[in-house]
Amino acid sequence: MMKVPYTTAFITLFSLGLLFGFGRLRELFRKLVEWWKDSSNIHGYAPVSLGFEDFYFRRVYLRAQDCVSRPIASAPHAWIDVVERYSDDRFKTLKRTTNTSKCLNLGSYNYLGFAASDEYCTPRVVESLKKFSPSTCSARVDGGTTILHVELEACVAKFVGKPAAMITGMGYVTNSAVLPVLIRKGGLIISDSLNHNSIVNGARGSGAIVRVFQHNTPSHLEEVLREQIAFGQPRTRRPWKKIIVVVEGIYSMEGELCKLPEIIQVCKKYRAYTYLDEAHSIGAVGKSGRGVCELLGVDTADIDIMMGTFSKSFGSCGGYIAASKEIIEYLKFSCPAHLYATAISPTAAQQIISSIRVILGEDGSSRGAQKLARIRENSNFFRSELEKMGFQVLGDIDSPVMSIMLYNPSKVPAFSRECLKRNVAVVIVAFPATPLLLSRARICISASHTREDLLKALEVISEVGDLVGVKYFVAEPKKQDDGRVKMSPMTQSLRKVPRSVNSGFPNFLEDDSCLITL
Repeated sequence: MMKVPYTTAFITLFSLGLLFGFGRLRELFRKLVEWWKDSSNIHGYAPVSLGFEDFYFRRVYLRAQDCVSRPIASAPHAWIDVVERYSDDRFKTLKRTTNTSKCLNLGSYNYLGFAASDEYCTPRVVESLKKFSPSTCSARVDGGTTILHVELEACVAKFVGKPAAMITGMGYVTNSAVLPVLIRKGGLIISDSLNHNSIVNGARGSGAIVRVFQHNTPSHLEEVLREQIAFGQPRTRRPWKKIIVVVEGIYSMEGELCKLPEIIQVCKKYRAYTYLDEAHSIGAVGKSGRGVCELLGVDTADIDIMMGTFSKSFGSCGGYIAASKEIIEYLKFSCPAHLYATAISPTAAQQIISSIRVILGEDGSSRGAQKLARIRENSNFFRSELEKMGFQVLGDIDSPVMSIMLYNPSKVPAFSRECLKRNVAVVIVAFPATPLLLSRARICISASHTREDLLKALEVISEVGDLVGVKYFVAEPKKQDDGRVKMSPMTQSLRKVPRSVNSGFPNFLEDDSCLITL
């Protein structure tokens, strides 16, 4: 639940109205020109792309195309080399140059810094490449199972605290391919309203009935469960064959921690299975990196199916499912990701095994514990400083993911471009990944960031925030060396403006009657 100032919501809607209005007008002229010139390339065939998606791509997305899919020419470490691009046709196409800009990386999921060269992991990965190959060129059930795959599954099961595990070659596919196997027609999936797209597609493909509960609200989850159990299946009113509640450990667009203890309590009460997606939490939170269960004091035995990915904290690729031996055996017998997809690369498997050993201290050092302490410290420091500057920041304490709310469609690409000019690379997220009004910049903090890196990023983001106008709260005054309070220029200007005139700025947020809830 997010409260947005009336003025911000009105200006955002007005900007979207202008954008869509002029876009529709241009669409009309485009169709008239095409009809006049008869320039259609394929006659008699329906257009491949049509409707709102086609309109949004050409009239909205292309305007900010330079802010996404930026190619890099380095490892996704704390600093990256961003390839410079230019356009001759108003961003319809982008051309790469041979020039690169060294930028501070605030967009990659490299939470523990394993994506760059590591003194323990890299030599073992190189050795596995010599011994095996970059690919098994086969599915797991054919010739694609190496000793590294078997070792990795045992390592993951032990790490997350479950009896058995199954690994896949892609994190997205783990959800979208496993859910349709776990539940089919006659079953019920109850999903958090802000679950990842992979969960949404997996639920849709299962054939089960899907119901949604309010984001991270156990009380509403209980209402939905009680209502669905009472009414049963549509039309027949028969009891559900199976009920699965699907939640995430850390929500990737909000950085919020799941209220897992309360949700488990509700699921136990109504005998529903729990499916936990720990893509952004495993390896990143918890005293020993074991995710939200460790952080929130939840026994992993209370979670029926645990899912996670290796592309965040472990510097590799792929995903896993950890559960009872019976469930894992069933999945290995029936899951398409295991039966038909090429097995995860042996070198990627070795990277995961080595990084887990570092996290647990099995490499003979304390680097793993230091990384976990550093990412927690970095994340909390960065979030706290952003809030002090006056930004509206989403995300819970200890979460390495945080979002800076931008709202206005014109401010989204402006924020990204201005940051890039100052050698800070950020990720912007807008519709359809988020609701139309809730565009944002998503920040991912890494243990590889130094305090100097974070201070530079904060300086740049604060400067760009003032320039673009996305500081929706009054910044905390800074103290000078002599103890006196020093106001920022933005705060000083707000203090000089009468309250009736300053209604679009943060002081206006003090009155709840001036907020709308999304």
